[in-house]
Amino acid sequence: MSPAFSKIKKTKLVALACLSTALLVCLLSDSPIGSRVGHGQTNQKGQDQSDVLRVYTEIVQTDVMVFDKQGRFVDGLKNSDFELRIDGKPKQVEFFEKVTTGSVNEEMQIAAARGSGRTRANAPGLAPLDRGRPIFFYVDDLHLDLAAWQATRKLITHFIDNEMGQNDEVAIASASGQIGFLQQLTDNKTVLRMALDRLKVRPSSVSDFERPTMTQYQALLLTNFDHDLVDYFVEATIRLNPGMTRDAAESLVNVRARALAQQSGAVATNTLIGLESLIKSANALPGRKLIFFVSGGFLLDDRNSDSRSRLQRITSAAARSGVVIYSFDARGLVATLGDVSTPTEFDVSGTLQRANSGELHATQDGLFALAADTGGKTIFNTNSLEPGLGRALKETSTYYLLAWKPDRESHESKFRRIEVKVVGRPDLTVQVRRGFFDREPEPVKTAKSQKPSNDKKAGEVSKSPETELRKAMLAPYPAHDIPVSLSLTYLVNGPKGVMLSSALQVPNEFLSFVPRNEKYTAVVSVLGSVFDEKGNVGAVFSNRITIQAPSIEATKQGHDLTYGYPVYIKSGLYQVRVGVRDETTGHSGTAHGWIEVPDLSPGQLALSSLMLGSRAAGAETTPTAISNTPPNMVALSIDHNFSPNGFLRFLVLVYNAALAPADSKPDVAVQVQIVRDEQPVTTTALKKISVEGMTDLTKIPYAAEVSLNGLPAGRYLLQVTVVDRISKKSASQQSRFEIN
Repeated sequence: MSPAFSKIKKTKLVALACLSTALLVCLLSDSPIGSRVGHGQTNQKGQDQSDVLRVYTEIVQTDVMVFDKQGRFVDGLKNSDFELRIDGKPKQVEFFEKVTTGSVNEEMQIAAARGSGRTRANAPGLAPLDRGRPIFFYVDDLHLDLAAWQATRKLITHFIDNEMGQNDEVAIASASGQIGFLQQLTDNKTVLRMALDRLKVRPSSVSDFERPTMTQYQALLLTNFDHDLVDYFVEATIRLNPGMTRDAAESLVNVRARALAQQSGAVATNTLIGLESLIKSANALPGRKLIFFVSGGFLLDDRNSDSRSRLQRITSAAARSGVVIYSFDARGLVATLGDVSTPTEFDVSGTLQRANSGELHATQDGLFALAADTGGKTIFNTNSLEPGLGRALKETSTYYLLAWKPDRESHESKFRRIEVKVVGRPDLTVQVRRGFFDREPEPVKTAKSQKPSNDKKAGEVSKSPETELRKAMLAPYPAHDIPVSLSLTYLVNGPKGVMLSSALQVPNEFLSFVPRNEKYTAVVSVLGSVFDEKGNVGAVFSNRITIQAPSIEATKQGHDLTYGYPVYIKSGLYQVRVGVRDETTGHSGTAHGWIEVPDLSPGQLALSSLMLGSRAAGAETTPTAISNTPPNMVALSIDHNFSPNGFLRFLVLVYNAALAPADSKPDVAVQVQIVRDEQPVTTTALKKISVEGMTDLTKIPYAAEVSLNGLPAGRYLLQVTVVDRISKKSASQQSRFEIN
């Protein structure tokens, strides 16, 4: 067990009660949680997470963007405006619709294009960008020098600080894998900044130390039989090695060139393997995904690697996963790829200069192909990458969805080429994927994979329910066969220190109740782990919960299943992963959550997590948006889903506020904001927190409620900011919630 963790007994989260100006938090009990508390349905992201392009089904679909000469998206186009060709043959467009990326309607429109009727019940009335967009930064750190690395860090920092939307989920991944555990899709900016901090300069070591000096590009030309360059290196080798024959010199040059080209090709292959893996994993996510591929350029070598065929596989994988790639050359505006540190040879004939003239474009070919073939663009030859990032986000925010019926003539894996144009409008630019394999190519079989396994016992273990649930829990993205809500909160619990409470909730309607002993019974397995920022496993918990009801009707009317687990931790960044499995059907669901615990040592102003509850609109009235009048018992909300026109209640504890010299009392004020799509919809004035009657001023509770009256359905952010007017410090906490 990691030293950052220490176990405590399983507890039962009970409720929050507010007594005059303080809130009593009842968190500790000796019984494990298997109880059911609180009403509410979990409203997860759309359950239909199929790929954007589907083949050998009833219909195939792809996304198309159309721009005018000024680079503006051309709106108002109709089905009849498009001409679609597959392998040069005209195809009738069976389905056509304009789609907003990251909208809640995107999943329904994609489902409609496939003829699927699966929709989200709460979709009407939501803002177009309420769901957010999946965005990936894939950093080719194997091909970045110091200057390109600095430009890359600046670019991603700019995105996090200025371009990332409230509901966007973002991941930073690298070709070398040096980011490690933090290489995950998240809406938590702290996680992203930590991931970026792990990105260090580590270019691949591909070099040649013999004389005359040979670059990777020259090695590529030599292996492709550039006769002028071969003659130059052979003659230079003979001059440096008197007595060597021409045949020996030519053999030596060829050996050096092949070795250098193979090393270069292997590094480029590693970059492409990582990118392909990222794209294929993104198939589990709904809607269209955007990948920013940031590199210092690499060479495509047909003779010494399979880089070009990998590009074709990446293009097809991107089509299946709904991925668009925008490529950034992090080298910026480049006049020449050499610098004063690069050894140069005396070349009176100008052979090297002529040969090297194509090096820059050659290193950009792969970046260009990845973007063009997936319907994206390139950002090349500029020292200011940030404007290109903004344009890419804007350009990919809207697209047309086209669908057609595929041919069923062949059952072989064939790469199909897509062509789309707007009839009679040659002035318009159409960005579309270049093609796809109608059947995924078979993976390369190795001797190990061809050998049949006789280890029956090992096979049985790999398929055990616990193993399968753990595999789902550790997968890159949550599984939603069973919707799982996860709530993470921390607070100081006396001398024991900081307690992290993980609470999960599962709607009963997704569980299978079967008749057993005159009752209807559902059995659910629960599994969870707490990880630190390095991926070290701390607390691990598991349980088997049996839920019983007298009738099938009672299962629908009962409360949802909830389960909680606490653990004592130190300050730092943590991720909790949980999984549940219905033992009757074998269906499972998982959830991931990040939480940052600040330094809560004396003298450091800090806040506990925000603990949310709700009060339905009724006889009680609240004259203002925010009130700290004493509410009654409030059940904690795990799913953070609230009804419109009710009241959101929250509790926060203020730790280590400074005391005034005059009266030894704190002077702390609080401000509350509700934010939607980066815009505040409710903001209160600073209000002093009363401490009358409190004996322990090291932790000051503040409870209030927010009126949700008039707020439309959608996703929101509750932000509470506390200002210590004595120490001149401030601290804030945020929590997401939804209005159904």
